[in-house]
Amino acid sequence: MPTLAESIASHLPQLRRFARLLTGSQQAGDAAVSRMLQAIVADPGAFPEKPSRVELYQQFLRILAGIPEDSAQQGASIGQTAARSLAAMTPQARQAFLLVSVEELAPREAAEVLEVSQRRAEELLTQASEEIARQIATDVLIIEDEPLIALDLQRMLEGLGHRVTAIARTRDDAVEAASSNKPGLVLADIRLADGSSGLEAVNDILSSFSVPVVFITAYPDKLMTGERPEPTFLITKPFREDAVKAVVSQVLFFDQQARRRHKGPAATS
Repeated sequence: MPTLAESIASHLPQLRRFARLLTGSQQAGDAAVSRMLQAIVADPGAFPEKPSRVELYQQFLRILAGIPEDSAQQGASIGQTAARSLAAMTPQARQAFLLVSVEELAPREAAEVLEVSQRRAEELLTQASEEIARQIATDVLIIEDEPLIALDLQRMLEGLGHRVTAIARTRDDAVEAASSNKPGLVLADIRLADGSSGLEAVNDILSSFSVPVVFITAYPDKLMTGERPEPTFLITKPFREDAVKAVVSQVLFFDQQARRRHKGPAATS
């Protein structure tokens, strides 16, 4: 039978992904996961002996809700796109949407994680979908070397109201496309056709201007170790349309929050 540590370890990559999506940065997300693990070590008797994934997510959200904002100020994610913190913490509707769309929990499981009724969870999912539908459209650069995948992403993004301005297959093409028409969002595959890296292409782009980024990978566990600088926002191949919608919505949500904070409060007469 698996030990408590083994039961938790098997869910950690997924929990880190969820935490980074919620907080908007690797550092803040991983710190929140670390705080949960510290709580378990300090009082293992307070936790189930072999916690399920649902129980772990539930405990994580309890601990996350108790982190003071001033202790959650963390560095920005790759490219320093914005100074993000729990001040921009997503509302419960977005938590429900991410649990179902990205983490692939059933609505009843999401309700259990959020400690609400299933009816309330379904109301939250509807609320999140309506919020996403109202989201401001933006120009998108897709960096993807597989034509069919790129076209599928283009269809999904345009279905959300966004405009795909270019599809780049290599690092050089991506940098040139971003320079020609600065996008409001970049979707980048980690591995490209010419052997170059989507990470390198994104870093080249971000050296010129700030833009939110979502990475695409077939190997998410390798980028969710918490041992080195890693992407905050990930779409996993093969991807599901709801997951793409959820992750793109979340990264744009944080970008909009950051822009509002940068502008400061509106002047009053």
